Parts: sequence; C-alpha cells; structure tokens
Amino acid sequence: MNLFEQMGWLGHEQLVLCSDPSAGYRGIIAIHSTALGPAVGGTRWWVYPSEEAALVDAIRLSRGMSYKNALARLPLGGGKSVILGSTGPVDRRAVLRAHGRFIERLGGLYITGEDVGTTPDDMEVMAETTRFAAGRSGGSGDPSPHTGRGVFRAMQAAAAFRWGSDDLRGKSVAIQGCGNVGYHLARQLAAVGARLLVSDIDPAKVNRIVAEFGATEVAADQIHTIAADVFAPCALGGILHDASIGGLRAAIICGGANNQLLEPRHGQVLADKGILYVPDYVANAGGVTYGGSVEVLKVTPAQAAARVDQIFETTLMVLERARAERVPPSEAADRLAEERIRSGKLD
Repeated sequence: MNLFEQMGWLGHEQLVLCSDPSAGYRGIIAIHSTALGPAVGGTRWWVYPSEEAALVDAIRLSRGMSYKNALARLPLGGGKSVILGSTGPVDRRAVLRAHGRFIERLGGLYITGEDVGTTPDDMEVMAETTRFAAGRSGGSGDPSPHTGRGVFRAMQAAAAFRWGSDDLRGKSVAIQGCGNVGYHLARQLAAVGARLLVSDIDPAKVNRIVAEFGATEVAADQIHTIAADVFAPCALGGILHDASIGGLRAAIICGGANNQLLEPRHGQVLADKGILYVPDYVANAGGVTYGGSVEVLKVTPAQAAARVDQIFETTLMVLERARAERVPPSEAADRLAEERIRSGKLD
C-alpha cells in the first residue's frame, strides 16, 4: 500500500499511528476532513488479521464519517480511530486511557465515541485522559437506538421510492447481524408489523430477537440469499461483492453496517441487477446525528431525535438525485457529500 497515495486519493488530512507498549496499546486515528467542523467518529476495538487491515479500516471508516456528517447536515468533519486488539490478556483500562491521551493531544481536532467493540462505559474511562470522548453514560449515551431508528426511517423512504408507500407492514426484512443496531432495527420493524428474518454468529443475540419479536432464524451463511423484500446488513462491512450480489433476492438493501460495498463499482452492479441500494452512511447516520446534536451542537434530545427522523427526507433526496442523474445511489450520495465538503456549506 502506498500510504500517501491512498490518503491523497481519499482526501485524508491526517493519520496518527499510536503506541504505548507499557499499556499494551496500539491504535490508529484517521482524520479525513475538518472542512465542516471537528472530525467526529467512534473508536473501534477489533482483532485485525494484520496492521494493514486495521489501517485500511480506519481510512475507509473515517471517510465514511465525513460523508455521513455532510449528508446529515451536521457542521462536523469525519474521523475514526481503531484499537488493535489482541487474543491474549489485556488491561482494558490501561489501553483506553492510553488511547484517550493520544486523542487529547489533538486538541479537539477529533472527537470520539463508541463503535464496534467499545461501550459508553469505555468512553467514561477514556474521559479520564481526554475531554473529547462523547457518548458517555451522562451524555447522549448509547447511539445504537438512534442508529436503528435512522435505518428504519431510511428503509421507509426506500419503500416509498420503490413501492409508492412507506408502510412496511407485511414486508419481509432479512437482518444480518443481531447486535445493538440490529436489535433496535428489529424492534422498530416489529412495531409496524414487518416480518423478520434474522441471523448472527452469536446464537444468544438471534434468540433474543426471535423471542421478543417473533422473528424467524436463518443460517448466517444464507441470510443474504433468502427471498425478502429488504436485506438489512447490520454486521461488519464488505458484505456486498460479486459473489454475494449474485445470490441476492431482495428488492431493497438498507442496513446499519458501515462500508457495505466491497468496492465502489459494486453500487453499479446492484443497480444493474435492479436492486435499490440505500448508501450505508445515509441510512446509519442516526447515532452520530443524535450524539453530535446533543453533545456538540447542544440541542435538546427532542430536537436531536427530530434530526434523526430527517434521514427519511435525506434518503429520498439521494434516491431521486440518483434517478435524475442516471447513476447508482452510492454515486449520487458521494457527489452530494463531496460538494458540501468542498464548498464548506451544508445547504
């Protein structure tokens, strides 16, 4: 990987490689853009197969945060950080405090929150060494209910665009990943009478949704091939590639996972197959919209929740622009986000 070429191509401003051997800590902080405001994005703690895989994840996720915040009309930039986990014993507090110290040295250029592998309690620990840890228990809290709500609203908008009605009653939705976001999405869908098909590598998470919402369990390796009105990827990214797209039998894809397209060209592959794809960073912006609105913009929780519901209008705008410009929705969303970042204006 030519690192500087990669940064230049994706438009990144800064990459910080962090190490504190005494704490057993290795991390990466990626700042994509501060054109619209301080870079905001969560801290992901994950066991990566290689350092290069961790770097690629941080780079892709941080760019997605810039685009997500721009599309959500938040005066915030995009960043992301990853903690390189290990399979051996670790002093979690020491690692989190070390990560916080590196974030603090950036002086507010980057504000973090929870992500895969971290929790609001972890943000409390990080707050011992940095002022720039959001999503704490006393602040906006767990973002997953708001992320789930945003995906639900995006799904309603996609249904209205595709079928002429946002009513999801009786529609079948295949949810891949039953973690926090998948759970809250399932709750919203069950409340309006959707039929749920769910999978996860953790049986306990599947059993919870089956028991609470009457969902049907599907094998994890078959969920993307099941016949459904909507496929909702809510696990890790890269799920939409040549092989998986070939097996899809859904009319709409709308989920909470980041970086669902393995490569940008797969947006066109989906369009050619007649599948309506809601770009991931459009659909899953609810968590950062709520948290950023409450903790950075200082609006009321009610006002922040109303901003999350506006994901419906944003989704429709992207889908209508894609149709007008004869491009896949993923490209239409990228164009709109890039225009706002380039101009420094959200309107």
